[in-house]
Amino acid sequence: MSTKKLENSNSFSAWGALTEEARRISERSQEIVSDIVSDESPEGKIKQRVVMATGDPTFKDLLRFTNNPINAGIEAIKRGAPIYTDIMMVKSGISRGVEAFGSEVVCWLARDEIGLKQNLTRASTGFRKLGGKLKESIVVIGNAPSAALTLSEMVNEKIFPALIIATPVGFVNAAESKERIRLLPTPSITTVGTRGGTPVAVAIVNELITMAKF
Repeated sequence: MSTKKLENSNSFSAWGALTEEARRISERSQEIVSDIVSDESPEGKIKQRVVMATGDPTFKDLLRFTNNPINAGIEAIKRGAPIYTDIMMVKSGISRGVEAFGSEVVCWLARDEIGLKQNLTRASTGFRKLGGKLKESIVVIGNAPSAALTLSEMVNEKIFPALIIATPVGFVNAAESKERIRLLPTPSITTVGTRGGTPVAVAIVNELITMAKF
């Protein structure tokens, strides 16, 4: 296998590719995914990235784009909006390339007496403690339906993020929480039903970061 490093490549095919062999594999993967979903629209590019990240072609039919979210997300990234996540795994997966725009990626898991009395999860308590800091930010929820439900309540209380990416996964409140997000006036990218997860949320935000660069 060649160890020659790739340089000056920002293409879909070079995600994480540091060697010629890695690039060959990545480009072949791109060819396969391109046969599954077109990248002729911004939505298509995000669908491609999610299909690549999950290895699951059916995700192309599960994504929902509400209230012009792609433009909202790109504009927020370009102005250096902070990105708040529900869990550390989502934070760890977000491309460090966003730092070039001045954006900080924050995961604020919290537990206090108020959260305990209200029976809130750590992610929900963290969002509540952030409060008005969520205004004009990008909020990325990849795991916790409870965080999506709390965020929908906060938006109804007039705390409006610039963009919500919500793909919580599971059989308890996951589908319902994402439906509530879609009913909000805030731009959002979500998945329908019980499916989703951290890889989906991370793929979406990372593709938006790539779009913001060009």
